Amino acid sequence: MPGNSVDLLFPSKAIESLMDIRGEEWKRLVNSLNDLESTNSGRIALVLMMVRIGGCVSCQSDSFRAMRGCILCSTTSIKRFKGSDKSLLDLYTEAKKDVVKYMKEVNQYD
Repeated sequence: MPGNSVDLLFPSKAIESLMDIRGEEWKRLVNSLNDLESTNSGRIALVLMMVRIGGCVSCQSDSFRAMRGCILCSTTSIKRFKGSDKSLLDLYTEAKKDVVKYMKEVNQYD
């Protein structure tokens, strides 16, 4: 489909599209990550959180979700998230801890 970009996992470039979906706290988080490098632990943590929430690991290239594209799928996932913005921020914090821990482990072996 023209204009539909499908990635295997939630793409970091799609973070900005999530900004105006929830409340102010969510908007501040997304805004704070926009201008950071894609290798920044905060951006990686949001990608990880979105992979977990959106079920990206189980997405197939010929599935309805994939055909709609990652941006539309991710915005729908955030809109439909049943928890509060605080719950989303908690999931982000948990993902960031996981990313930082992993980065420390990997750097030990470099």
